[in-house]
Amino acid sequence: MADKTATLTINGTSYDIPVLSPTAGPDVIDIRKLYAQADVFTYDPGFTSTAACDSAITFIDGDEGVLLHRGYPIDQLAAKSHFLEVAFLLLYGNLPTADELEGFERLITRHTMIHEQMHYFFRGFRRDAHPMATMVGVVGAMSAFYHDSTDINDERQREIASHRLVAKMPTIAAMAYKYSIGQPFVYPRNELDYASNFLHMCFAVPCEEYRVNPILARAMDRIFTLHADHEQNASTSTVRLASSSGANPFACIAAGIACLWGPAHGGANQACLEMLREIGTVDRIPEYIARAKDKNDPFRLMGFGHRVYKNFDPRATVMKQSADEVLELLGVHNNPTLQVAKELERIALEDPYFIEKKLYPNVDFYSGIILDAMGFPTSMFTPIFAVARTVGWISQWKEQLADPQLKIGRPRQLYKGETRRDYVDIEKR
Repeated sequence: MADKTATLTINGTSYDIPVLSPTAGPDVIDIRKLYAQADVFTYDPGFTSTAACDSAITFIDGDEGVLLHRGYPIDQLAAKSHFLEVAFLLLYGNLPTADELEGFERLITRHTMIHEQMHYFFRGFRRDAHPMATMVGVVGAMSAFYHDSTDINDERQREIASHRLVAKMPTIAAMAYKYSIGQPFVYPRNELDYASNFLHMCFAVPCEEYRVNPILARAMDRIFTLHADHEQNASTSTVRLASSSGANPFACIAAGIACLWGPAHGGANQACLEMLREIGTVDRIPEYIARAKDKNDPFRLMGFGHRVYKNFDPRATVMKQSADEVLELLGVHNNPTLQVAKELERIALEDPYFIEKKLYPNVDFYSGIILDAMGFPTSMFTPIFAVARTVGWISQWKEQLADPQLKIGRPRQLYKGETRRDYVDIEKR
């Protein structure tokens, strides 16, 4: 129930509109009945001022640099927890007990293999297919292999689908990578943790043993953790919109992957790496800094600042720690791109222009550096993002299906086309 009201006057007629108060964040004007009462729509391109749902999963305060999952600050989760514990938190609302976590980890670990016939599906793609193209197709095709978890009205089937997607997404992403570079698929191993297993599937080859470095595994786990959910962004909204039609879970997550593929959404860390490579060497940094400060120059520094976070990205501090650990382990002396990154980071943290504009290095800056240092090509950056975000998409999907107010999504429009006109026979045109 609303405890406040707002009054809207249209052509001399006033309407009392309920104002809803959240547990955190700005009040929300409830316009659900506005069209029926006043025969008007609201206009909000990009839905940047519109709450399309209520949710209890993730809260962001961009002005203060706050990101909470079920109330827990992301920096605490990234520093003290690990990805599968955060996955449990997102899915079920609370941090697990020791027994619950052990059971959840065992469940996910023992469902990482995919149906053997899906291997043929991979081989239907061109050898140079982008891994994201492969993932969109393969994840969408999961509904053809796992018929026992597509009934969204069956709570048990929803649960099975949730576990399958979290468990199998790293395997699918690793197989997409292996296929793109012409190497044999590597099966998952049950003795490895989630992040280590993913690295092993990506970098192991049958002809020799591959041991996962714990520093790299920890960095990968943090990348997964820091990207697990980010409220109602474009891909999450896509998953929710697809779900509102009653689509099966695999189709919904495939839709989310397709949206994430857009360079304005999931490609930020790739764009950052490409910018670092364009700069090329440390001595060229002043030139690009000058261009970034020039309002008439279209060049923009990628990986600095954030659309949502107007202060600092709370994920970046923890990611910087991992970046420092990885670069110390692997070294940057022979890598000009990473040398540029380190110097650019130093300048951005000291230059008055960057400090005044609050252009701090964000999570994409550091994750791009880490993935590049590990040996991933930029084409794998967004698939890795998809692996991490899958649990967030599923949590939002589950929450939506349990919402008694669920309706099929149907945005309105401000029509600016022709009004009614009569058909003209072709010989008279």
